Formats: sequence, structure tokens, C-alpha cells
Amino acid sequence: MNAYHAVMDWLREPAFTVFGQNVVRGDFLGNIFALATVALAMRRTIWAWPVQIAGSLLLMGVYWSYQLGGSFSRQILIIAMASYGWTRWARGKRATGDIEVRFATGRERAALAAAIVLGTAAFAAMLAEWGVVWDHRWWMIAADAYIFVGTAVATVAQARGLVEFWAVWIAVDLVGVPLTFYNGLVFSGLVYGIFLAMVLAGLRDWWRRSTAARPAATRQEHESTAAARHLEGARA
Repeated sequence: MNAYHAVMDWLREPAFTVFGQNVVRGDFLGNIFALATVALAMRRTIWAWPVQIAGSLLLMGVYWSYQLGGSFSRQILIIAMASYGWTRWARGKRATGDIEVRFATGRERAALAAAIVLGTAAFAAMLAEWGVVWDHRWWMIAADAYIFVGTAVATVAQARGLVEFWAVWIAVDLVGVPLTFYNGLVFSGLVYGIFLAMVLAGLRDWWRRSTAARPAATRQEHESTAAARHLEGARA
């Protein structure tokens, strides 16, 4: 038990100060792991998922020590979704030898958009009803719910190898960056800004890979069709 308290105390100690704001070690390390997760996702390596889980565990320790139950619960959900993504990518790598990425279908894009809109509305209503928010202005509650739901949707889309997951992250960051600066969380705002730059680079990379893969897949499909027709003609 003494070791547990020692770890919690260490995580809560300030690592440094940014514009007069103390940045505790747990928050700093958790954000470093989060940035590493994005960098690894850009490279389509399965290590993105365990690194994300490790970062969430660090943040859980910080949130628990400050009795921030809502933030603590969110990290549990993120860990669960990251575990799903880890399993899915591992299965895909065993099957094809690589982490395949693709563009979402029209139906999948509609589902992602609907999940964000409906999920944000439902979660915002839940937060307001339970009174677990520190700022009760409706737009702050909506923004908090939007960031959480958007994170969940992006993680699921990433697990499925959809290029559009980067676009969801961009949409989340466009709200998250100004919101954190508005709340005086300068360090978190700077991290969000770095996230946005990395996400734009990730979108470009996955977009190019998926666009390049389309002609090859179409050509392979045509070759298979032609071979099948040739075989049928030979049999006739």
C-alpha cells in the first residue's frame, strides 16, 4: 500500500511549469504516450495500441488521485477500445502480413457521422442529468461530450483501418485546441496543437497509401475475372 501511495504522489508532483501552470508528471507522461500513439499509428504499427493503453493507465492514476471519476471512467473506455483495435490489427496482420488501410464506404461514413451526432447529444444529456461536469453551460457540456464521443468513434474507425479516422481526429482537435486554451490549460492546448499537425500528416500518408492501393486492387480483380472467363471458355 505504501508503494501505491508513493507512485500516486510521484505522478501528482509537478514536472515543470508552462506559462505559470504546473504540469504534473502523470499528465505529462500520459500526453507523451498519446503523441507516441499517433506517431505509431501513422506508421501502421501494432505497437500503437499497447502504447495507447499504457498512456491511459498513467492518466487513470492521475485522475484517480484527484478523484476525477468521469475522466477516470473515460480512460477505462479508451483502454477497452484500444484492446479491440489491438486484437483486430493483430488478426489482420496474421492474415495478410500487413496492416491494411482503406477508405470507408458511403454507408460507413454515414454511420460514423451519425454516431458522432447522436452520441454527442446522448452523452451531453447524460452529463447534464448526472451533474458530473464542472461547467454547466450547455456549450461546454456539448463540447466535452463531443470530444469524448469523437475520440471513441475515431478509435473504432482506426481499429477498422479506415482512412477517415484521421478526419474524425481533426474534427475533434478543432474543438479541443481552442477549448483547452480557453480553460487556461496551456500545456494541454499545446499538445492538442501538436496532435493536429501529426493527424494532418497521418491523414496525408494513409490517403496516399489507400489511393495507391485502389488501382492495384482493381487490376487484380480484372485479372482474376479474365482468368475465370478464360477457364470457362477452355472448358466449353
